[in-house]
Amino acid sequence: MTALLIFPCNGNGVEALDCLGERHRALAFVDDEPAKHGTTRHGLPIHSRSAFDRWPDAEVLAVPGGPDSYRQRPAIVEGLGLDPRRYTQVVHPSARISKLAEIGRNVLIMAGVVVTAKAVIGDHVCVLPNTVIHHDVRIGDWTLIGSNVSVAGGVVIGANCYVASGTSILHGITIGAGSLTGLASTVIRPVEAGRRVAGSPARLLA
Repeated sequence: MTALLIFPCNGNGVEALDCLGERHRALAFVDDEPAKHGTTRHGLPIHSRSAFDRWPDAEVLAVPGGPDSYRQRPAIVEGLGLDPRRYTQVVHPSARISKLAEIGRNVLIMAGVVVTAKAVIGDHVCVLPNTVIHHDVRIGDWTLIGSNVSVAGGVVIGANCYVASGTSILHGITIGAGSLTGLASTVIRPVEAGRRVAGSPARLLA
């Protein structure tokens, strides 16, 4: 088994523990909050970034960000200063990933996710439980996909987007980079880069 460090000790990081299969053995959480250092959570110690040097052979899963901070993900992860080759994939054993799909580095795919033929998921992507990503979908780097999301075939989701739980995206739609799709939205029209939309059908938020 390969040793794994999880950054940070947040909701996604804790959920990653449930996604570990036979490939990884979690060593510790890494977190930037000094108050957490020296404590434990779910049986794992919490360390500062010095852990990356302490265990240089450990692989890394970095999953910061939520709807309020997703746009900062690239700066946070790149700020770790790690060799990109250290980043790994963590895929829950119950997820079903097509052999024809492509999955990047530093990707977390949770329980019940289905990724079908010729879908492409970029680097630094997190996909929450029970989401279905259909054929020929392309998901850009740094994007977060919530739970119970349905992404129809041929959809393109740009880099550094946030797609909230319960969203449905119709066939062939393009979601521009840096955009946010609100909870339980139905996206039937393209979304321009940097926009925030919500509703059924999804409309531009002020």
